[in-house]
Amino acid sequence: MAVITVNSDNFEQEVLKADKPVLVDFWADWCGPCKMLSPIVDEVAESSDNVKVCKVNVDNNQDLAFKYGVMSIPTLIVFKNGNVEKKSVGLISKDEIMELL
Repeated sequence: MAVITVNSDNFEQEVLKADKPVLVDFWADWCGPCKMLSPIVDEVAESSDNVKVCKVNVDNNQDLAFKYGVMSIPTLIVFKNGNVEKKSVGLISKDEIMELL
């Protein structure tokens, strides 16, 4: 499954109302660790059909970053049934991401 880019307009539909767990990657263009994490997140999206993977650019969606307490990036948040289940800040491995899920 491809990564879905979400923003303030489609966040509720794509993430909060999803019928399966959602991994959301909060990132920015200028963030080095975000660029290192991005291909790993893409790999998780391609290899996992039982989870939806989304990305939120914090520069363009500061309201979402604020709402979910994103103070440092990259931040990964796992949502289940519209609720925050787990959160990880910083660069992590694919195995660590899979453990979050």
